[in-house]
Amino acid sequence: MGDGERMPQPGVDVPDRRGRTGLDRTGRDLDRNPRVRVRDVRVLASNWYVTRTTAFDFQHADGTWTVEERETYDRGDGATILLYEPEARTVLLTRQFRFPVYVNGHPDGMLVETAAGLLDEDDPETAIRREAEEETGHVVGDVEHVFDVFMSPGSVTERLHFFAAPYRRGDVVPGARTGLADEGEDIEVLELPFEDALDRIGRDIVDAKTVMLLQWAALRGPFSTGRAAGERRPSPPEWGAEGGRERA
Repeated sequence: MGDGERMPQPGVDVPDRRGRTGLDRTGRDLDRNPRVRVRDVRVLASNWYVTRTTAFDFQHADGTWTVEERETYDRGDGATILLYEPEARTVLLTRQFRFPVYVNGHPDGMLVETAAGLLDEDDPETAIRREAEEETGHVVGDVEHVFDVFMSPGSVTERLHFFAAPYRRGDVVPGARTGLADEGEDIEVLELPFEDALDRIGRDIVDAKTVMLLQWAALRGPFSTGRAAGERRPSPPEWGAEGGRERA
């Protein structure tokens, strides 16, 4: 290869380990915000997920333009679910090792969480049914779509879809070990009294999605004082042109 020529880049010129090419095209055609003009997109890594750096022109409130650069980490969108038993006032959670929190100061990296996972080309409801069964052993019936949230908008593109659903206590085994062995998962199923779970927020429940769903359950969900037993709230509409949301 001569001077000035570069090696073909996986994920851009040649397939990466997931068979993808053209990952440097993402975001180049965005035109929904006239104050943002994408200049260039470079792929920094595409091992399993994708890290990009994007340069764009940005118009500030005073009318001036600057050139900005941001790195984004794209792992796809995900879904999470709070499984609850309204009569016993219990919730079904999981505990598993998370290296990123372990390396950032968590005592042992064993995080208490609601069941969750990436969509992996499925729609959110299909994905969360799959993940709930894999992580808790519970086959989910009717689900309630609660809300969608960007969890770390400064750098991570992921949008997380939040759900809730009841479970029957006899259908699950607290303390059971679950998860996919070929993905290195070793998950413990936890059944906690709802009030105990609320009290543990900020102590040993420090996962954002779990905190959000527990607080939703207390304020607006199955354990709120203003919600009748069995009542379901309508799902929020999908994003639309007028600030509302519409389903695709």
